[in-house]
Amino acid sequence: MHNTIERDKKPVWLVIIRLLRWHKPEGRLILMIPALWAVFLAAAGKPPLPLVGVIILGTLATSATGCVVNDLWDRNIDPEVERTRDRPLASRALSVKVGIAVAIVAMACAAVLAFYLNPLSFWLSVAAVPVILLYPGAKRVFPVPQLVLSIAWGFAVLISWSAVTQTISQGTWLLWGATVLWTLGFDTVYAMSDKEDDRRIGVNSSALFFGDYAPLAIGIFFAGTIFLLAWLGVVMNLHLAFWISLVFASISWVWQSLRLREQNLPNPVYGQMFRQNVWIGFILLGGMILGSW
Repeated sequence: MHNTIERDKKPVWLVIIRLLRWHKPEGRLILMIPALWAVFLAAAGKPPLPLVGVIILGTLATSATGCVVNDLWDRNIDPEVERTRDRPLASRALSVKVGIAVAIVAMACAAVLAFYLNPLSFWLSVAAVPVILLYPGAKRVFPVPQLVLSIAWGFAVLISWSAVTQTISQGTWLLWGATVLWTLGFDTVYAMSDKEDDRRIGVNSSALFFGDYAPLAIGIFFAGTIFLLAWLGVVMNLHLAFWISLVFASISWVWQSLRLREQNLPNPVYGQMFRQNVWIGFILLGGMILGSW
């Protein structure tokens, strides 16, 4: 009770920052990464800076919308999960009305930014909206809800790439596939920390779906990511810096896959691996930029 009182004394804007997860930047950055991969690769490492700014702000607004919508869907489930019970809507630090208002504002910001894009990118942005809004409900009806999230992440590639080229090419689809598999990998890692709570509550996750084979599935997802990124590097004739970054990423993903096979890993390890994927993504981004020049 004391903790609840202390939490409720916080200024509303601080609670809204927690609602948007801006106090945990890793989740915001990991959506930004594939969007930046796409915009830099499509522009041969030299995209227009205003477009990069729009992409960055757009991913922040989109991820904010996704976080709030997710918490609105799960406001009665999150209190039952150790990791999520203190979220503002779950703890009732914010009302549902405030949550809806914040979601509308975030979505409106994303919509305004989308008008900067060309028609193809704009309509891809529109097509992404139902996926973002419905993803939180997927865990109730679909055995691998992380696949829905991965498809949502994939839209970041399609939108950003087409924002540069006004077309979708072979390279776009290779990067899209790599992004979907990478997202399936790191989000299954993340889901492993909630596995027991999810089983008890009765919601689905890829960690539950794959069960004891989850580490193997994650290894396969990461291996597929490596294969598609290597294929992309060949198709786009990327130079040495890209291949060095891909070797680093490959070693990191192999290490994660092997570590996940250990028995009785403490829950914080899964969060650490998720955060490591942010750094892996940015190292790959650096390799893509330098390898394009």
